[in-house]
Amino acid sequence: MRYRRLGRSGLKVSEISLGSWLTFGKTVDEKVASETIHKAYELGINFFDSANVYERGEGERILAKSLKDYRRESYVITTKAFWPMGDGPNDRGLSRKHIVEQVNASLKRMDLDYIDVFYCHRYDHDTPVDETLRAIDDLVRQGKILYAGVSEWSAAQIQEAVSIADKYLMDRIIVNQPQYNMFHRDIEDEIIPVSEKNGISQVVFSPLAQGVLTGKYKGGQFPTGSRGANEQVNTWVKQIINDIVLTKLDRLEEIAGELEITLPELALAWILRQPNVASTLVGASNPEQIEANARAADVVLSFETIEKIETVLTI
Repeated sequence: MRYRRLGRSGLKVSEISLGSWLTFGKTVDEKVASETIHKAYELGINFFDSANVYERGEGERILAKSLKDYRRESYVITTKAFWPMGDGPNDRGLSRKHIVEQVNASLKRMDLDYIDVFYCHRYDHDTPVDETLRAIDDLVRQGKILYAGVSEWSAAQIQEAVSIADKYLMDRIIVNQPQYNMFHRDIEDEIIPVSEKNGISQVVFSPLAQGVLTGKYKGGQFPTGSRGANEQVNTWVKQIINDIVLTKLDRLEEIAGELEITLPELALAWILRQPNVASTLVGASNPEQIEANARAADVVLSFETIEKIETVLTI
């Protein structure tokens, strides 16, 4: 496993990281989830991602409980806040009240003294950005959060956060968590450039396009137990798959075969070609899946291969 700095900080995270959305506390039972987390750690993965909204805290609890077997200093754990955690008007968003309450609730669920990285799970149009950043800055000073980030913010919103933090001498965000894969490349035009300028890394999710880039859904079938069998993911997958995508998948599989690697390894290595990407988040339903995905960290694509892939993707 290789490691990269997270933004302009000194924190180093594994190039492959393990996420818990739609898995821990939902489709994967706790025993298998724990085995998967242990396998990830054994493979050198030190970066583990969750959020308060993942099964209303169950994702956090299972992740942190499994990591208790290891030295706290040896892993990096994240969580997030924004989406509703209750029915009240203040049970959502990025107000000082909601952030402070949710960070404290996450720490209690995970039985931790601090969170390594706290993300603003989306941009909150109802709360001034300076209020959000001041609340996070206070939590950093209290030692409850070490680093801050955002998820799915636009380039303009990221720049706004940096400018406000600099104006009021607050801790800057160091990471953005966007969707990024061969079929979803929106961040390349504006978000990566503004992030590079401001010392912010990307930690990307959905690197395999919800399983499309594994090749297992090509026939339009969704195997029992797969992510595609989940109703929400199933809808997204159906939106992605069409005749052009199927043609691209066939050609990408040919490239992977020439390199004697799998299609998922090719897709993950393609993401890691980006120097602004610190880590790519993968979901795993069992230890075998995380072991297969972790192998991508050993794959370095040549310029010629990247050009060949680009030719396929621009069909």
